[in-house]
Amino acid sequence: MSVQRSSSRLNRSRRIQVRHVPWLIAIPGIVLMLGLRFLPAVFSAGYAFTDWNGLSPRASSVGLDNFAQIFSPSGALGSLGNTLVLAAILLVVSNAAGLGLALLLRKGLKARNLLRAMFFIPFALSHLATGYIWQFIFSYKGPLNQILDSLGLSSWKHTWTGDPKWALYTIALVICWQYTGLTMIIYLAGLEGIPEELDDAVAVDGASKWMKFRRVTLPLLAPAVTVACTLTLIWGLGAFDQVIALTGGGPAGATETLATLVWKNTFLYGKYGYGSALALVLALIVTCLAVLQMTLLRSREEQL
Repeated sequence: MSVQRSSSRLNRSRRIQVRHVPWLIAIPGIVLMLGLRFLPAVFSAGYAFTDWNGLSPRASSVGLDNFAQIFSPSGALGSLGNTLVLAAILLVVSNAAGLGLALLLRKGLKARNLLRAMFFIPFALSHLATGYIWQFIFSYKGPLNQILDSLGLSSWKHTWTGDPKWALYTIALVICWQYTGLTMIIYLAGLEGIPEELDDAVAVDGASKWMKFRRVTLPLLAPAVTVACTLTLIWGLGAFDQVIALTGGGPAGATETLATLVWKNTFLYGKYGYGSALALVLALIVTCLAVLQMTLLRSREEQL
C-alpha cells in the first residue's frame, strides 16, 4: 500500500510539473515581447507630450501642443489624406483583384500552381528593394516611357513619380501589385473550404454563374473577406517602404504619409516628441478603423 501511495504521489507531482512547463517555456518569449515591443511603445507614447529631441537628457512637457500642430492647417492633414487614399485604394483594388485571381485559379487550369506562385512572389520580395526597381521603371527614361514611345504614345510619357497628380496613384499601383498575391492566397484558402456538393446542387438547379457566386460562394467566403479586408486596411494605413523608395514623400509632400512623417521627424529632424505624437495618432487611427471594419464585417457574416 505504501508503494502505491508513493507512486500515486509521484505521478501527481509529475502532472503538476507538466502543467507548469508550458508556462515556464513561454516566460522568456513574453519577457522579450514586453521588453522589446510594448514597453518602448509605452515610453514613446509618453514622449508624445514633450518636446524631446531624442538626444538631450531631459524633456519638457508641452501638453497637447504636438497634437494641435498635427491637426493644424500647416500640420499633417495632407499626409493623413494621402494615407487614407492609399488605404482605400489598396482595400478595394487588392481584394477585388485577389478574389478574381482566386476564382480563376481555383481549379481547371493545369498551370494553376505555377501561376499562384508567380502572383504570390511580389509579396515575398523585399518591399523596399521592389520599390527601387519600380522607381527605375517609372523614371522618365525608364522602360514604361520607352514602351509608350515605341507604341506612338509619346504624349502619355510622364515623370510618373515626379508629377504631383500621378505620384500617389503610382505608389498605390505598386502597393496593390505587391499585396494582391496574398489576398489571392487568403481567398483560395476560403474557396477550398466550400464543399463541391454545393456547387453541383446549384448547377443542377440551373442557377447562372453570377447567381452561384452571389448566393453560395460569396456568403461562404465571408470569413476570408473579413481577414483580407482587415489586413489590407492596416497595410495601407501603414504604407512606408514603397513611399520612401519611390518618392521619399515628394514631390512637395504630394505622397507624404503619416508613417513617413513619423520616420522623418523622429530620425531626421530631431523632433522625437512630435514624431511620437504622429505615431500615436497613426496607431489610434489604425486601431479604430480596423476594429470598426472588423465589427461591421463580422456582423455581415452573421447576417449571411
